[in-house]
Amino acid sequence: MTSSCCGPQTADSPSAAIDAEDLAALCKAIGHPARLQLLRHLIAHGDCYFGSLADVLPLAPSTISKHVSILKETGLIEGSSDVQRVCYCVNPARLARLKAMIGAL
Repeated sequence: MTSSCCGPQTADSPSAAIDAEDLAALCKAIGHPARLQLLRHLIAHGDCYFGSLADVLPLAPSTISKHVSILKETGLIEGSSDVQRVCYCVNPARLARLKAMIGAL
């Protein structure tokens, strides 16, 4: 029998508590450079109206809208409507969950 340099993982290891599907969805959401930049912008600036988000990247507003939708679907960001504008912000609980799952890998 060969010896492994890695010890066996026990059932009570941190990675056992990870929801693999949820983690995969979150990683997919931040797996595109544009979405990652949008998320980092919101983390750095707090909240932001869509028009300001459109200035973050040199992309068409419709493309940015699609990226924002993907971030919203995973719960990483939230949006609240004004009369004619939508303000977006990071969902701190969801971001903390992502960090915890990645940290438990």
